[in-house]
Amino acid sequence: MTRMFRTAGRFRTGYDPEAVDEFFAHAREVYEGTASDPLTGRDVRQAAFDLVRGGYATGAVDAALDRLERAFIARQRSEYVASEGQQAWMEHLAEQARTLYGRLTRPDGERFAPPRRGEQGYSAAEVDALCHRMIGYFDHGQPLTSEEVRHAVFTRAKGHRAYGETAVDAFCERVVDVLLGVE
Repeated sequence: MTRMFRTAGRFRTGYDPEAVDEFFAHAREVYEGTASDPLTGRDVRQAAFDLVRGGYATGAVDAALDRLERAFIARQRSEYVASEGQQAWMEHLAEQARTLYGRLTRPDGERFAPPRRGEQGYSAAEVDALCHRMIGYFDHGQPLTSEEVRHAVFTRAKGHRAYGETAVDAFCERVVDVLLGVE
């Protein structure tokens, strides 16, 4: 049997090959138009696979998922532009960006709620630094890519020096959507 990706090795864990192969086969069918059920870039981003011993190397699968997400978003953009026009697409993205801006303009340390009592979260200072980069991108066209936001890693923190992870992750996903729409 031909494997789509290299494996992590017999004694290491990786993504379940059967689930990964099934997902990518379905994605190909959807992309080629032979499957009718919808699949979006966001669906690709949210794909998750169980870890099993001897599974596919996670880095290789994650990189392929990133490329697949870009392909689906590029197609969505092309279809939107073909039916509504480039200006409408840019206005759509601008509206998405405006919904993010309210949180970005909050003061440092107040952009997100802290983690629940006794739980760790993300370093507020590090999240705020990324938010400053987002502001620089939206206000001044400073460089920022979806990859940088998607792969941002924050130090763990507690209390008033931390933000709850769920809200930060959801916000970053929305920023990635906007950035991918422009890239």
